[in-house]
Amino acid sequence: MIQSPLAESLAALIGSEKVTTTTEILTANSGDKWSASHLPDVVVFAESTADVSAVLKFANARKIPVTTRGAGFGYVGGAVPVHGGIVLSTARMNRILGLHPEDGVAVVQPGVITGNLQAAAHAIGWEYPPDPASLKDCSIGGNIATNAGGPRCLKYGVTRSYVLGLEVVLASGEILRTGGRLHKNKTGFDLIGLFTGSEGMLGIVTEATLRLIPKPASRAMLAAIFPEFALAAAAVQAILNAGHLPSALEITDAFTLAAARKKLGAETFPPGNAHLIVEVDGRLAATAAEIEELYQLLTGLGATFIERAPDAASCERIWKLRREFSFSLRDTGLTKLNEDIVVPRSKLVELVTYARQLEQDTGIAIACFGHAGDGNIHTNLMVRDYEDPQIRAHADAALDLLFTWVLANNGAITGEHGVGLAKKPWIRKALGEISFATHRTLKAALDPNGILNPGKFLD
Repeated sequence: MIQSPLAESLAALIGSEKVTTTTEILTANSGDKWSASHLPDVVVFAESTADVSAVLKFANARKIPVTTRGAGFGYVGGAVPVHGGIVLSTARMNRILGLHPEDGVAVVQPGVITGNLQAAAHAIGWEYPPDPASLKDCSIGGNIATNAGGPRCLKYGVTRSYVLGLEVVLASGEILRTGGRLHKNKTGFDLIGLFTGSEGMLGIVTEATLRLIPKPASRAMLAAIFPEFALAAAAVQAILNAGHLPSALEITDAFTLAAARKKLGAETFPPGNAHLIVEVDGRLAATAAEIEELYQLLTGLGATFIERAPDAASCERIWKLRREFSFSLRDTGLTKLNEDIVVPRSKLVELVTYARQLEQDTGIAIACFGHAGDGNIHTNLMVRDYEDPQIRAHADAALDLLFTWVLANNGAITGEHGVGLAKKPWIRKALGEISFATHRTLKAALDPNGILNPGKFLD
């Protein structure tokens, strides 16, 4: 349905089948998994780099806002078209252009679903390690925009560690290529790092060359219950101090366990107030030996129950339970404010202690779980009747206290979700004035008309 002059102009430019103003599609593209939304004026489904370039040239000349959208699974309002204008969807740019184990790379379009890339790499005996919890739904373009993480960051790193090359369409419509298939390249500035994590405000990624690694031959896991969170957190540091580098170290608090037991059955997790997942991978003999060492270590550190998962299938069963934690919290009927804060590992116990105090002071329940190995603990404020303006203001005040504590303890307000709209009020405090000004200088240089994802944290 083409009903507006803007839509008609875009249809003439790239084809009417790629442009729509239907109410259903405008609404579907008005937000992400966060609470905010705003209708765009038109949605464009780009199918090629040429489409993206043409749209940006057109929009830049007329100073029309353009908000890029991947799969829409962000948690901070990063894909909300705050000022209307054009939503440019990359969902149709979803081809794996090549898997090249001889170079250790994959070349993909931004709309490729992360889980699909992992499956394709596994089929040829290789691995794409980044594994956000929404990997079956989120796209590579969105992962690059937010520098997405996941449980395996401890050993393998976040998305940036796997981006070797990018094709990016700038606000002007010009096409920039940086990096390539080389695993080492120190030619010029790190433009790949500049665009990775830029949340769609500096350019639109239309192709990515990603690093693959050989798929580990085996995986094994321990899932342990501890009577108290402090013991589980101490175990995290003890594991690393003992010379182990697990592929994942995930910790869960009592509130989250209670919600999971209610949803999945009381027998799913034995009694205890903390849950710890330790996963290792590598050669079969090595993982078997390491899991035995870790079992003995955790037993000595106060674990009251330890489940062994000696192979990939049994590991996946435990991961399936872990992925239910967010759904279990949603089933409480409370609104989950999903905060992905990061603290130094030595501050894990202090963070949860502070969360319990904040819970008492504000009356807002707080659930903590996540990536203990790198200090990225999802600290979720569980709010009843969040739509009520007074309650929302109370929750925002509690978030301000949490973020203030995190920054005062050398932490960060986001580890993998990004800033978007959700964390915009705290960005100056998080970055500092000089860093914030430098961000704005870079934005002005690459997008002088301010058309790319306006209304977010640099405005």
